[in-house]
Amino acid sequence: MKRLAMKHSTTSGGAIVPGYFRYAGALAAVLLLGGCVSLGGKAPKQLIGLTPEHAAPAGDLGGAALRDALVVVDPETDRRLDVQRVPVQVDGATIAYLKDVSWVERPARLFRRLLAETIRARGKRLVVEGGEVSESGKVTLGGRLLDMGYDARSRSVVVRFDALRSDGAGNVVSRRFEATVEGVAPKADAVAPALNKAANDVAGQVADWMG
Repeated sequence: MKRLAMKHSTTSGGAIVPGYFRYAGALAAVLLLGGCVSLGGKAPKQLIGLTPEHAAPAGDLGGAALRDALVVVDPETDRRLDVQRVPVQVDGATIAYLKDVSWVERPARLFRRLLAETIRARGKRLVVEGGEVSESGKVTLGGRLLDMGYDARSRSVVVRFDALRSDGAGNVVSRRFEATVEGVAPKADAVAPALNKAANDVAGQVADWMG
């Protein structure tokens, strides 16, 4: 990012005039809206995560040969979702972030864990997560997390995921899943549970698809 040069207007005593502060404040707002810089500041008032609506019960989760296990890996994301802030789609080209709220972890990692636990709760196969075992030769579930945030234009929360399933033998199948929760106010207390609901909806769809 280029360093911006700004002219400083001062009084005869060397004090910066109020117009400078108005200009600097407007510039900072534009930069923050575009996600170009972070000026630090206070910690977010609220941290949010994803809680599975269906979880595996306590006890033995079963066993199988690793070649029969399903390995769930982190989905890919673009830079908009590769941070711990909740994105807001302002219009077709503008992204902002929801005020005073942050994910407890990167969205891709949270969604991976939700997917794994939702599939695991079905109790039909051994499910492990990427990093726990070597992924070579196993059935893997990954893909690309396209959206997991708030759309200001429709006042809705959207979760969209392109799933990619590979059987380790060169056979790959892909499918897009999506869930929307409408009528959501642009506030953390409203957006957080809506995101959890939509993410669980998508995870359930993917679990059904995996069979």
